[in-house]
Amino acid sequence: MNTSIVPGLIGLGAGLAVMVGLAAGTSIGNATGKAVESIARQPEASGKITTTLLIGCALAEATAIYGMLIAFFLIGKI
Repeated sequence: MNTSIVPGLIGLGAGLAVMVGLAAGTSIGNATGKAVESIARQPEASGKITTTLLIGCALAEATAIYGMLIAFFLIGKI
């Protein structure tokens, strides 16, 4: 492969890895909205809903952190 293209492709890959953070933010926002809606409909289930929401948000945030780490590793190769 032509060596002048490689840094551009690495930068493109790092940019795509950063976009994982956008997807994580969107999913956390969507989950929070649905959780608030569920609690408004069934206030007695708020404990279970909140617990499930926090676990889901933690997993989505971990995905965003992995994407950020991949972007940093790729940028380090340029």
